[in-house]
Amino acid sequence: MSLPDPKAYPAPRYTGDEGEVSARFRPATAAPDHVSGGTAYHYLSTTASTDGEYGLYRVEMGPESGGPTTHFHKAMSEAFFVLSGTVRLFDGEKWVNASSGDHLYVPVGGLHAFRNESDEPASMLMLFAPGAPREEYFENISRLGDLTDTERAEFCVRHDSFFL
Repeated sequence: MSLPDPKAYPAPRYTGDEGEVSARFRPATAAPDHVSGGTAYHYLSTTASTDGEYGLYRVEMGPESGGPTTHFHKAMSEAFFVLSGTVRLFDGEKWVNASSGDHLYVPVGGLHAFRNESDEPASMLMLFAPGAPREEYFENISRLGDLTDTERAEFCVRHDSFFL
C-alpha cells in the first residue's frame, strides 16, 4: 500500500462549480447526546453525518471518572485534544498529565488509554478517522460487565477495540 503524497491535496470529491449549502452548526449549549455515569458524550460529527470521513466527539468526564484500559484499533486512528481539566493519556509507553491545548495522535494499531484521575472535571475532543459508528460503543460500554465472555469479545471486535 502506497501512502499519499503528504504535500499534495487529495483528489476532488465534489465536482460542482457553485458549491452547496450543506454545513451543519451545533451550538456549544446543546445537551449531551448520551450520559453514562459521570461522563457526557456530545456527538459533534458522526460517521453518518460525515459520510464516513471521521467522527468527532466531545467527552466531558466527571471527577475521578476513569476511562478505558490500554487498547488499540485495527481500522481507525484516534486523536485526543484536551479542552479543560487534566486528562491522563497513555501513548503506549508512558502516562502523561495532559491539560488544555495538549494533543495526542494515535495511529492505527497504536496502544493508548485515557482517564480522569483528578478530583476536577475534564473535557476533551476525540477524533476517529475514518469514521466509525462509535455511538453504540459509547452507549453500551458500561454494560460490558453484564455480558458473557463471548458477548464481550464480540462487542469489542464489532467496535474495533482490542484490549490488552
